[in-house]
This record gives sequence, structure tokens and C-alpha cells, in this order.
Amino acid sequence: MLYHDRLDGPAAPTLRTAARALVDQLVANGVAHAFTVPGESFLPVLDALHESGIQVTVCRQEGAAAMMAEAHGKATGRPGICLVTRGPGATNAAAGIHIAQQDSTPMILFVGQVERGFRDREAWQEMDYRAAFGPIAKWAAEIDDPARVTEYVSRAFHTAVAGRPGPVVLALPKDMLKETVAGPLAPPCVPVEAGPCAEDLERLAALLAEARSPFLILGGSRWSAAAYADIRAFAERFDLPVATSYRRLPLFDPLHPNYAGDLGLGANPGLVARVRASDLTIVLGGRLGEVASQSYTLLDIPSPRTRLVHVHPGPEEIGRVYVPHLAINAAPARTAAALARLSAPDATPWSAETRAAHAAYRAWSDAATPQPGPVNLGAVMIHLREVLPADAILCNGAGNYAAWIHRFYRFRDLATHIAPTSGSMGYGVPAAVAMKRLYPERTVVALAGDGDFLMNGQDFATAVQYGLAIVCVVCDNASYGTIRMHQERDFPGRVCATDLTNPDFAGYARVFGGFGVTVERTEDFPEAFAAARASGQPAIVHLKMPVEAITPGTTLSAIRERALAGG
Repeated sequence: MLYHDRLDGPAAPTLRTAARALVDQLVANGVAHAFTVPGESFLPVLDALHESGIQVTVCRQEGAAAMMAEAHGKATGRPGICLVTRGPGATNAAAGIHIAQQDSTPMILFVGQVERGFRDREAWQEMDYRAAFGPIAKWAAEIDDPARVTEYVSRAFHTAVAGRPGPVVLALPKDMLKETVAGPLAPPCVPVEAGPCAEDLERLAALLAEARSPFLILGGSRWSAAAYADIRAFAERFDLPVATSYRRLPLFDPLHPNYAGDLGLGANPGLVARVRASDLTIVLGGRLGEVASQSYTLLDIPSPRTRLVHVHPGPEEIGRVYVPHLAINAAPARTAAALARLSAPDATPWSAETRAAHAAYRAWSDAATPQPGPVNLGAVMIHLREVLPADAILCNGAGNYAAWIHRFYRFRDLATHIAPTSGSMGYGVPAAVAMKRLYPERTVVALAGDGDFLMNGQDFATAVQYGLAIVCVVCDNASYGTIRMHQERDFPGRVCATDLTNPDFAGYARVFGGFGVTVERTEDFPEAFAAARASGQPAIVHLKMPVEAITPGTTLSAIRERALAGG
């Protein structure tokens, strides 16, 4: 796009609306996709998007649109873009902002706002977006002056990717967007990432030289393909056992002999014991939050007994919960590159333990555990890992069904698992739509529970509208299963508010214009899944499961009996 018009004499700044300046700034930052539910409060922006070259995905609910933008940011490391209208549109979108905040995902949400002259009168759908989003966003602001649109949008990009990445919210008064402004665009955002200094690396090398049972835990966001290769080289040179934190499984190849498993929900008890016993724990990129820390039991607070090395891009995070022996304020990619060049030690006395940790992971995940009922979700996951290509993307929300994904599926490449560490339901379908929009040539599968699917299942229509051949596997146990599990632990036998009556999900797919098939036996799943993929349509595989099979290797009856026995 032209940023100025040629006139007689020196170049004169282009005159454009504030809305056009906003969209031009998005284009200047390489934005190719945006997700929206349209609203009259930002019609000038929609008009400016019309010939911008940005692919606009129109969604059916603002929460889904925000989750699509968050998924885009999670997969690419660049801010995902979402546009919603004021009031109820913004509050619907808050779910996606919360995910981006807890998942450290770069994202920018643009929200329509009432006219500036109407503010503070409780005008129609008026909200104070700074107050509403300030606690769950890195920055929330309102653009009052149209001349500052490019400044604000540029700052939004820089803020979203700086340090610990996260979401930014910008409110756009309706009348401001129509005003004409002059001036150049801001240069594209080039993320600034901190790297470890030589002294940090020397101290880390010294700690490794003194260690007898070190452990490396990978987490966080904005990893790159180069960082993925670099951290593998570092782990190989030092022969370190490597664990991934909650829903960061693609950060390390699970078939690599150094991989020890996933520190998520339902983690291998043997892995948890190994990490607790380590004398040097290196946490790279992640916060080691509630789930990965096994409810804050993995390390002592505030001073871990093990020597803790915490590498994190946000300085405010270091020491927030755990006081590390060595704190390194650095981004994962820059750190991985530096670690890959670190000189190899003379000896790695922990090598036998590294092999044992990987063997324990393989024993934990190679074969499906027995389950009650005719459908074994572990066997379904093993089939998926055998038939899907290495670059296939799996998306899911929250629910006990995800425990089978974490345990039995194997993510062989970076950014192939798009799921919320915040544990938000309703995420899988929107994320799958976003991924298929972004990577139309790749296989994209959404896995969801029945309650999980119906929180944003309406955006299956978005997949149909754009011809996005995602495959949704809906695990239907007619229950909010996770809550039922906790209910049986705390109030055994007293089931309340967790039973569900569900539709025919295969019929749901067909009504929307997609492909649907129902599976009631494990042995029927391969043919049904193959048919769903071959249909070339958005598809739903309705997988009927008994609620009794509540987690891999555990039944509701066993949980109830332990609770009644006081266990």
C-alpha cells in the first residue's frame, strides 16, 4: 500500500481514515488473518479490511473468534488478531483473552466502543475496557485521538511479543474511526528477545559439572524450529533427561532417547518422582505453574531444595513463586541457541538414568490400558498416532478425555498440539478452524468431550462456510466427566449437575453440511476416521463412551470406592 501520495514538490502524507490507518498498520506488520464477529461499532474497520489482502474469518460467537486468534498466535508466535463489537461481544471474547494470558500467547483484540461524546452515560453496550480487561491483558487501552492510531497499534504488537508474551486489548470509539488522519505508518514490529550472558552460561555449565541427576523441563511460548533443533542438540550433548510441561508436548520429540515424559494432568508417577529426586532442575521457558508443578508439590516454595535454574523471558516471573539458584532472564529461542554451543562435559554420570527415564515413558505410553466398555480411548489415540502424518495438528479444549491425548499420542513436530494450558473448555473446534485456515494443506483434528464440544460447536458452521475439512472426534460420555470425577472423590455417590443429554453429533455434522459418523466400538474407529478424512468435508466422528472409563486405567467405581473407604 502507498503510504504517501506524490504531489508537486516533496511527498505529502496520505490522508486516510483512522480505520484505514489501523488496517494499513496491520498489513505493515505482516498480518494475513483476522477473526471476527462483525459489529456496527467498527464498520469502518471492516470496510478497510475489504481490499486489504487480509483473510477475514467470520465466526459465530466472539469467544470462538478470540480462541481462533489465540490459537493463531500460539502456532506462529506472532500476534493473532481478533475484532469484536462492544459490550456483550467483548465479554464473550474475554474467554480467549484469559487463555492468551495464562498460555503466554501474543494476541491483539480490537473492540468497538461507543462514541466519545456518549461515554460515562452508560450508553448502549458501553463498557470501561481498561477496567474490564486490565487484569487479564498485558495492556488495555482506548484510542481517543485518531492521529495516534498507528502509534497505539505498533505498541500493541511490541507489547504482545515482548518478554512474556500475552494479549493486548484496544478499544476503538466508533466516531474516532471515521476521522481523517495524516502521517506515515510505524515500522513493522521486530521482537526484541533477551539472551543469556556469558556469565550465566558459565554458571550453568558449572552446575551441570557438579550435578549427578539433572533434569530439563521445557515450556513456554514463541519457540521456533531452530530452537527446537538447538535444544535437542543441547540435550544430546549433555545426555539430559527431558520433560515437557503441561500442554507443551511438541517441544521435544517423544521418541528421542532423552525424552522422559509430560508433566501434565495424570503425569506418570515415575516421572514425577524422578524430577523430585533431581539435584539440578532446569526450567526453560515455562512458569512451572499449578499443573506442571503437580499442584505446587514438585519443588519447595519459596526455596527449592534442588538447585533450580529458571530461564524465563519475563523478569517479573522469575522468583515470583520459586527462588532459583540461578535466574536467567532470556527467551527460549535465544537460550536454546546459546545452549547448543555449550561445551560438552567430560562425563555424564546420569546417562543410565536418562535411558531409564525414557524406557519408563515408553512403558507408560506404548500400549493402551484396559478400559470398561466397548470403546477404549487409549487404543483410539494409538491409532491416530499411527495413521496421522507427523505434521498433523491436534487441537483440544478441556476435559478428562485429554488425559488419553497426553499419555498416548506422540507429537513429532513443533506446534502440532494447540490446546489451552488454562484448561478452557470449548477451545478445540475454534482452534481447529484457525489452524486449517492457516495451514489448509495439513491434517487438522479437533478432539473434544461432549460438554466441551457444545460450548463452541456452533463454529463447526464456520468450517463448513470456508470448506475447512477438519475432523472433530467428539468423546461422548453423557457427562461433565472431569467434574463428575471430582464429585465422586469429594461426595461419593451424590451425583448432581454433571449428567448430560446429548444430540446425535453425527447428525449435527450432516445438518450443518458436513460429514458425520457414529462409533460405538473401538474396532470400528479406524474405518470411520478414514471415511471422515476421505470425505473432504468438515467431519464429526461421534465416539460413544461409558462415563465409567473416567481416566486412563481408572474407573469411576474405583474412585468412589476409595472415597467411601476414606482413601
